[in-house]
Amino acid sequence: QVQLVESGGGLVQAGGSLRLSCAASGRTFRTYAMGWFRQAPGKEREFVAAIIWSGTTTYYADSVKGRFTISRDNTMNTMYLQMNSLKPEDTAVYYCAADRSHSRLSQRQDYDYWGQGTQVTVSS
Repeated sequence: QVQLVESGGGLVQAGGSLRLSCAASGRTFRTYAMGWFRQAPGKEREFVAAIIWSGTTTYYADSVKGRFTISRDNTMNTMYLQMNSLKPEDTAVYYCAADRSHSRLSQRQDYDYWGQGTQVTVSS
């Protein structure tokens, strides 16, 4: 069992930056692939970024590539999402998730555990 808690969301102007954190409980954090997803009002939850257990391989949605950076610190049981050059269309609730099987990391149905989400609002 893994419990995930996101933090770091808030209100920022377009062009600004935020860093989200996802703190995980348990001693098995280092064995999970981790991902960030987001959900805007009236839209489905969509993939943002993912990182394998070692942190050596990362994946990004085209919409955030070059602006967002995913990383993890297995000694701290924490994953991060550095978001730069934010746009109003990045406004959403951001969720972190853990995947035991390292399968299709862009597919939300393959993740086993989810956090409660943190709101990110980008004003124009």
